[in-house]
Amino acid sequence: MSLDPYTVLGVARTASDDEIKKTYRKKAKALHPDQHPDDEKKNAEFKRVSAAYEILGDKKKRGQFDRGEIDGDGNPRGFAGGGPAGGGRGENPFHGGGAHGDPFEDILSGMFGGGRRRNPGPQKGRDLRYRISVTFEDAVNGAQRRMDMGDGRALDVNIPAGIESGQTLRLKSQGQASQFGGPPGDTLLEITVRESDVWERDGNNLRMKVPINLQTAVKGGAVDVKTPSGTVTLKVPAGSNTGAVLRLRNKGVQGKTPGHLYARLEIMLDDPKDAGLKKWAEASEG
Repeated sequence: MSLDPYTVLGVARTASDDEIKKTYRKKAKALHPDQHPDDEKKNAEFKRVSAAYEILGDKKKRGQFDRGEIDGDGNPRGFAGGGPAGGGRGENPFHGGGAHGDPFEDILSGMFGGGRRRNPGPQKGRDLRYRISVTFEDAVNGAQRRMDMGDGRALDVNIPAGIESGQTLRLKSQGQASQFGGPPGDTLLEITVRESDVWERDGNNLRMKVPINLQTAVKGGAVDVKTPSGTVTLKVPAGSNTGAVLRLRNKGVQGKTPGHLYARLEIMLDDPKDAGLKKWAEASEG
């Protein structure tokens, strides 16, 4: 006999969708197998809670359960809900083919010794979706980070170099456990890359502004430049002017073919009120 999903989650039949979701997340966090790898009792309870949310977290399935069309395991209850007049097929609560097939097709198959009985095999668990943000540096260089998910889990995420906002990472078998003996679903991470106040991305290249003083611009010299992979020394040729662009090879996005970092020079006066500098400018006018 199947369990009542409302009882399993400990919520009232009048509970809102948000109440059901919050209760499930709280229970899943407390019971998750990652927290209790050797506790079979808690692992079994986690599966029951996940199975209950599989019903109550889906508006269509919740409605079917409330109307008595499916039981707490998602199995059809006889002919509840009926079918269209004229001997048409009834609606399959498993959206086009679940582990238990169409109840009408199974009955006819048994009566006539065979027929078109579907056997799709174990059903995969539900995929879970989250939105996460990553730093500009991690998106440029690639990284491995441990991130907290909305259900309380912490997952190790490999961030590939060059990823952009809007792209999705798929973590295989890190989704919801299957209630039908199949493999777990996947976790899908929609990426948002945080903006940088130092660099701008241009395809696989990066662009930035580098301030230099007047002396370096006139005589040439070296300045330290911050890149996503660390600080490097940039050689400024003598006679450089504001707007000149220098290239730092392979300091851009670290993909299969690394991009470059383009530094735009901007002359900045160390002390605009310097008396000697003012005298020099006045003498130059003559």
